[in-house]
Amino acid sequence: MRIELVTGDITAERVDAIVNAANSSLLGGGGVDGAIHRRGGPAILAECRALRAGHYGRGLAVGGAVATTAGRLSARWVIHTVGPVFSADEDRSPLLRSCYTASLAIADELGARSIAFPLISSGVYRWPKDDAVAQALTALRSVRSTVEVARLVLFDEQTRAAAERILAAQVPDAGQ
Repeated sequence: MRIELVTGDITAERVDAIVNAANSSLLGGGGVDGAIHRRGGPAILAECRALRAGHYGRGLAVGGAVATTAGRLSARWVIHTVGPVFSADEDRSPLLRSCYTASLAIADELGARSIAFPLISSGVYRWPKDDAVAQALTALRSVRSTVEVARLVLFDEQTRAAAERILAAQVPDAGQ
């Protein structure tokens, strides 16, 4: 799987699946979650409500993932995942990595060949950006997947520059 680092708006990505940094309610929120629901339109919320009425009555667990339509987005699917809130007292990095690996497992089930991820938990959940990037890249590189391209869509150039540095440090030849 090729990993790409880009700066931009995840809702504008032209991929098979866009990952939503959702809250456990699946009913929309702020940040990436709100942007995806706004741009994707009511079809996403309708499917999320159906999920809540069924198997996900108590919400989606942290580190889990589930897919819905992408509504008006250019993608075919939105894969919702719930990141952990950062804690300086407890190592929650396995849960953060699970957001990426569980999302890729769903993408494989759907037959997606390309996927775009936000930097999960790095906003209101306060995960330090450099470590959030390291966890994301570690997770993406650790899993076998039929997805051909995994794109990490970063909010600004400063975060992308840090991500490029971290990727280069993890991989001797980052051009692979």
